[in-house]
Amino acid sequence: MAALETVVIVGGSLAGIRCAEALRRQGYDGRLVLVGDEPHRPYDRPPLSKEVLRGERAPEQLALTKPEAFDALRLDLRLGVRAESLDLASRSVRLAGGEALRFDGLVIATGARARALPGAPPLRGIHVLRTLDDALAIRADLEARPRVAVVGAGFIGAEVAASCRARGLDVTLIEALPHPMARVLNREVGLLCAAAHRDAGVDVRLGVGVAALEGGARVERVRLQDGSAVAADLVVVGIGALPETRWLETSGLELHDGVLCDATLCVAPGVVAAGDVARWLHPGYGERIRIEHWTNAVEQADAAAMRLLAGPEHATPFASVPFVWSDQYELKIQATGLIRPDDEMFVGHGSLAERRFVAYFGRKGRLTGALAINRVRPLMATRRMLREGVSFEDAIASAKAAG
Repeated sequence: MAALETVVIVGGSLAGIRCAEALRRQGYDGRLVLVGDEPHRPYDRPPLSKEVLRGERAPEQLALTKPEAFDALRLDLRLGVRAESLDLASRSVRLAGGEALRFDGLVIATGARARALPGAPPLRGIHVLRTLDDALAIRADLEARPRVAVVGAGFIGAEVAASCRARGLDVTLIEALPHPMARVLNREVGLLCAAAHRDAGVDVRLGVGVAALEGGARVERVRLQDGSAVAADLVVVGIGALPETRWLETSGLELHDGVLCDATLCVAPGVVAAGDVARWLHPGYGERIRIEHWTNAVEQADAAAMRLLAGPEHATPFASVPFVWSDQYELKIQATGLIRPDDEMFVGHGSLAERRFVAYFGRKGRLTGALAINRVRPLMATRRMLREGVSFEDAIASAKAAG
């Protein structure tokens, strides 16, 4: 720990601020620099697509750390400034404007950026949602009561559609894949989510992509690949995110859908990563994975801080079980593990028809994950089973015994 006179955290994200807190909590007393490309202090992102869009939360209510606790971290802040490059040889991060920050330890926590719709024209009324400023811009446009089209029915797109319907707006949800969240959910569960949107009055278009966004100065319609058109005064594009690694392209670090880490979140000597940007070797799954959700960012931040301070001789693998959630209308959707669309499924603790159940998923005899809708407690028990490596058969038996 004594060798770390200066630690630089690049990323004013959830992972970035939680790593700063963990470093102080674990005893680091040296210089701690936090670099963030947004002008805001670190804030909570999940409410952006829900309470913020619905007008129920103000920006000042999103802070991740209370002012007095934030001040106690004694951070050397660089907010509203981008990191442009990393030089491992000189142990320095160069910022926009030319400043070079020397470091003894580095935390890469730059998160991800929203994926843009290829070929989208520069029309007013076309938005992505990743940052607080994105959410406030969409919310301002919603005041005019526009016809809304949401492109992409993943978690973000589905939540935006639900929030806009809560405001009484006409909403069309467009998804090129056969059902919402098709990359992680099987057809049965995905179509259940689509039905919930239709029940709420959303025009759901599945299995059809976007051919073009059309209009004059402002967007007026979404032209679909089947030749049909959706009238829209506001379009929110929610087609996923890209890990923010552009500033690392000349660093010599290995980049592939994120910055590659070992099982302990180490990227290079004295360099660790945490949050959406980190692709690490998960010892339980035997493969490199990258998780873009809140719980992972918090847990990785603590582990990355410990890895940085402990050094390689005391390093331990990061083997947390993924956990995600989404709120859409009356549905509280929670999932744990690594679920794939072709996994076997067993439904317990309710039924799909009730929209209240826990679905257990398995692959090659192993429990791989579970998804709950409006059933919290059984899911938490499943997360424990996943940590213990329970078989799919035993998980089903446990669910049947519980009734």
